Amino acid sequence: QVHVRESGGGLVQAGGSLRLSCVASGRTYHMGWFRQASGKEREFLAGISASGGQTSYADSVKGRFTISRDNAKNSVSLQMDSAQPDDTAVYSCAASKVTCKSYQHLYDYWGQGIQVTVSS
Repeated sequence: QVHVRESGGGLVQAGGSLRLSCVASGRTYHMGWFRQASGKEREFLAGISASGGQTSYADSVKGRFTISRDNAKNSVSLQMDSAQPDDTAVYSCAASKVTCKSYQHLYDYWGQGIQVTVSS
């Protein structure tokens, strides 16, 4: 069974930065970060291929969020800069066998999610 676990969530002031990390057990997967704000649908934020050679971003976070990975540690990170109150949400990491794009139904394994709160 594949386990996906996020860490690094918490409270950050508007304009500040936060770094989220995710570890997935087993083989090396394509990975993605998603978030779900209260009362809203879950949305794709960023994805990275298994090799790390390809990344994709949602327009809403492009230029502010950066996804990266360290395959030696089997970990993926999401660097959040210039945080805004609208970034407040539960952030989830997911692993896919086939894609690092925004197609949520193609992600096979999901973490439980962590809370990120941006104060104004």
